[in-house]
Amino acid sequence: MSERSEQAVRVVLCNCSPQESAGLGRQLVEEQLAACVNIVAGVTSTYEWKGEMRERAEHTLVIKTTEARYEALKQRITELHSYEVPEILAFSCSDALSTYAQWVYEQVSDQV
Repeated sequence: MSERSEQAVRVVLCNCSPQESAGLGRQLVEEQLAACVNIVAGVTSTYEWKGEMRERAEHTLVIKTTEARYEALKQRITELHSYEVPEILAFSCSDALSTYAQWVYEQVSDQV
């Protein structure tokens, strides 16, 4: 993998309970797995789980990291998250402001 692709920004979405959103976001940033986590409150999710229809108030975390740190981020969310099957959806960002992408890389890199 080239240095440029390792520095590429990934945007990760993860829904969680309102009670855990701030702590989870803070921990991911403190552990340098995420450069920034936005918490979007007021999300209502409707889904079927184990044969039962559910509707739940949630927060959506919008997490910015790099391609190189994504696997570690995904593993850590899985460890910390209260849900049996956490929602973790990642998108590669093909066009980010270069100075922002560099900032993201610097925040999650231990080479700084």
